[in-house]
Amino acid sequence: SSSSSSSTKTSSLFVEAAAAEDASASSEEFQLPTFKAGAEVNEFQAEVSRLMDIIINSLYSNKDIFLRELISNGSDALDKIRFLSLTDASQLGEGDAAQLDIRIKIDKDQKLISIRDKGVGMTKQEIKENLGTIAKSGTSAFLEQMQKGGDMSLIGQFGVGFYSVYLVADFVEVRTKSNSDDTQWIWQSKADGNFAISEDTEGEALGRGTEIKIYLKEEAQEYLEETKLKDLVEKYSEFINFPIYMWESKEESEEVPIEDDDEEKSDEEKEEEDDEDEEDEYEDEDDEDEDEDDDEEDDKPKTKTVTKTVWDWVLLNDSKAIWLRSSSEIEPEEYSNFYKALSKDKSDPLTYSHFKAEGDVEFKAILFIPESAPPDMYDNYYGKASALKLYVRRVFISDEFDELLPKYLSFIKGIVDSDTLPLNVSRETLQQHTSLKTIKKKLVRKALDMIRKLAEEGNDSEDDDNESEDEAAKIAANEKYEKFWKSFGKAIKLGIIEDASNRTRLAKLLRFYTSQSPDKLVSLEQYVERMKEGQKSIYYVAGESQEALEKSPFLEKLLLKGFEVIYFTDPIDEYTMQNLTEFDEFKFSNASKEDMKFGDADEDEKKQFKKTKEHFKPFTKWWKDALLTSYPDSIENVKISNRLSTTPCVVVTSKYGWSANMERIMRAQALSDDSRAQYMKGKKTLEINYKHPLVAALKEKYDADGEDESSKNLAVVMFETALIESGFVIDDSKSMASRVFDLLKDKMGVEKDAPLLDEIEFPDEEEEVAEAEESAPKVDEEEAPAVEEEEAPKDEL
Repeated sequence: SSSSSSSTKTSSLFVEAAAAEDASASSEEFQLPTFKAGAEVNEFQAEVSRLMDIIINSLYSNKDIFLRELISNGSDALDKIRFLSLTDASQLGEGDAAQLDIRIKIDKDQKLISIRDKGVGMTKQEIKENLGTIAKSGTSAFLEQMQKGGDMSLIGQFGVGFYSVYLVADFVEVRTKSNSDDTQWIWQSKADGNFAISEDTEGEALGRGTEIKIYLKEEAQEYLEETKLKDLVEKYSEFINFPIYMWESKEESEEVPIEDDDEEKSDEEKEEEDDEDEEDEYEDEDDEDEDEDDDEEDDKPKTKTVTKTVWDWVLLNDSKAIWLRSSSEIEPEEYSNFYKALSKDKSDPLTYSHFKAEGDVEFKAILFIPESAPPDMYDNYYGKASALKLYVRRVFISDEFDELLPKYLSFIKGIVDSDTLPLNVSRETLQQHTSLKTIKKKLVRKALDMIRKLAEEGNDSEDDDNESEDEAAKIAANEKYEKFWKSFGKAIKLGIIEDASNRTRLAKLLRFYTSQSPDKLVSLEQYVERMKEGQKSIYYVAGESQEALEKSPFLEKLLLKGFEVIYFTDPIDEYTMQNLTEFDEFKFSNASKEDMKFGDADEDEKKQFKKTKEHFKPFTKWWKDALLTSYPDSIENVKISNRLSTTPCVVVTSKYGWSANMERIMRAQALSDDSRAQYMKGKKTLEINYKHPLVAALKEKYDADGEDESSKNLAVVMFETALIESGFVIDDSKSMASRVFDLLKDKMGVEKDAPLLDEIEFPDEEEEVAEAEESAPKVDEEEAPAVEEEEAPKDEL
């Protein structure tokens, strides 16, 4: 562009400026346009100038929001004209003017983006009010937050979203035409404190609506790429009520007739071929010549394939905001398609919940549970963003509001759309806003209800007339929840740890295998329903695998008495049970910890057990003293056990200390604290089975001679063996090995201090040869039979 300036200056608001001309086809570099000649130049309101100064000089990385704000403004304008047309149909017009849409076009030569809507448009006065001044009281608050380092992405909620265009623009033109004004106006600004308004006599007639031309900064040239803008529309404006089109190019192949030159050339070749044919086949019949001519005519190509570039308007937002409709009007297939569009997942959702919340804060939401968990679901658990998207009036605001759902429900995908959510404050304030807390509370409750319904689907069919169908449906429903549990069960356990207010609801969602149901998952409610009469505790044991737990010595008496024991094999189960102490008024009891009670003993059994403990008291004290010499910091007590049946002894921990499984888990931690671990390990108790032959034999040795060292060593070895069987790790394995070898020596009749044997001496090789020759039988030469030499075969020679 070329420009000329006027030297005339006036005290009024009118100045002369160079006229903007179309860029020529020359190689000159494109120059930004300037204000139109004779345009009315105005100064921005002071607050607008401050705002634009912050925007232009900002270093915010999220410049993408400019497109969201402009499309949102266009959508509002279209809503207004549609509303006006309800009472006055002529406002909407006819034909193309009645098609309410937003159109985006890129001009790479002029480095500009144009966004056009067919909304209400603006008069000259409305341009001044909407683009030159700000009447909303929230602007000052926004400016203060921005100067403190607030979030630019919330700019639209203050009514100043249009100015976000200066994040990417050096110069902006707004052409607009309102039904209430016969004149089409153009607004121009460089964001230098002034803007110009003039009658638009050169631009394309809009009929009605607004077109915004954005001349991009050098550092914002990436927005000239079609894919970039398409991604932004898909992210921020996918569910806008009106269609959004983009002017796009694509390559197409088509068949076109062959040009005349090609036809003439083919005719000459044909004549030469005909002459040759006449010489070679002069004597052939006429009908044969005609057939050959026809064949040649058919073989000649009449068209050819060419590739050309075609431009057309392409729809960008074909997804509909189905959450605005009633759930009774929506088919399951529509929910599935919406989920796939929203999450970019190829699979159908496992289940979903569509609801509308009313009250202090009104919003609509659809929540989905994916069919499977992503492989990195628990990587960076506390740093990962929520999968919920927040919309305000169908305009995407953010997917980074972790306050909408707690971390343990971050696998739930969906949208929340509120028309009343106040966002005219900074994000830091919003996080503590009571409205957001209300939304979170309702979302969590609905999410847990959705999971509960999924878990209870198998129990809904009770029609006796269709038992076979109900059974099949029940099995399918159970399999569905089992799939959920395998994918997201760990998240429910994390919820029990983190969410005290919903702990009871979450406990009902737990599933596990038990001693009576080793192959089918069971709930706590099902466990309680089949508890034995008089049972006062819910028994469980935690370990590395179900196979190991089934053979655990801790469960011998429990299984013998017919109690059901829950198997926990997930490392997080230990942490979960530290927070879940009871269910339905029944306490949880860890079978691997001391003071376990069965609750079914009568008074006679209690008296008998008390007398037994008194009888063995000297023996257990002797055993404890023997252990203290080798394990002074690890032994709490030695006592008679009520949980053993076939095992001689086990090692248990205190009620509040780490179990063997928890010690194993903590040892595997890369950043574990040894001092804390030593404290939490606590001291251990050896429980002995006084009926076992090994224990009885050791007591006989104690009764015979309590000071015998071999008896004490046997007591220590039995304790160490019980440690290993109970799942603990022996720190001083060398001392244990030494004691075991001493026992083996005694059993095999080898003296304890027997010296090592001397090295075995082997004879030299020469001596071996000599001995072999001496030991070989000697034959008398005279008596030896003569051996005739045979002539070798010729071929061998």
